[in-house]
Amino acid sequence: MASRRPPDRDVAPVVQRIRIRHARRGRLRFSSHRDFQRALERAIRRAGLPIAFSAGFSPHPKISYAGSAPTGVASEAEYVEIGLTSPRDPGQVQVALDAALPPGLDVLDAVEVRTSDFAQRLEASWWRIEFPEVDPVALAGARDAFWAAGSVEVERRTKSGLRRFDAREPVVWLDAHPEQVGGCAILEAVVRHVTLSVRPDDVLAALRQVADLEPPVPPRVTRLAQGPLDPATYAVGDPLAPDRRD
Repeated sequence: MASRRPPDRDVAPVVQRIRIRHARRGRLRFSSHRDFQRALERAIRRAGLPIAFSAGFSPHPKISYAGSAPTGVASEAEYVEIGLTSPRDPGQVQVALDAALPPGLDVLDAVEVRTSDFAQRLEASWWRIEFPEVDPVALAGARDAFWAAGSVEVERRTKSGLRRFDAREPVVWLDAHPEQVGGCAILEAVVRHVTLSVRPDDVLAALRQVADLEPPVPPRVTRLAQGPLDPATYAVGDPLAPDRRD
């Protein structure tokens, strides 16, 4: 039988890579990662950007994603990188893509890639969790119980089956606002990225376990930032900073 080989075709090389920070807001927080992939590819075509493609039987646009938030979670700090066959001004790429994407998928920043260690800079995430109809005093008590626990094991079903892991250890900062904001008690957390990522729903499961915290209404979760972690202040920095021009 004759061997199958990809057809010969000219493939324009990548001459520039652009890193993009985008938000997922409002009802678009319920869009899946695959939904965003399709929306971005359509937006790239509408914006007329010279996207590079892979070779082979089924060429794919050269787009890579890093640290996507779970479905149902809003985010101000999602990152994607695109490869272009001719150079473009990053600011113009930001404007063009933002105009081509639906409202709620908002492009917030774009820089030309100048470094190669981007994934390693995504060390932690800063989360904001809003609890409608929850007393801030009760939430503060749950926070204190969480901190007092040496470890809090929770379970989550993954692709490899049911996994049990410690949801306490990767949390480096956790604080409850003293008063409600917009009718919600507010909890903020900074969580280190580990091999099995501890997500906001894992923290909620841990609070339920240590403090019997059962919100009457599902909490609303937003990722405010993800990037390098300052071990002294637990602040989450800007992962695009090394790529910016001086």
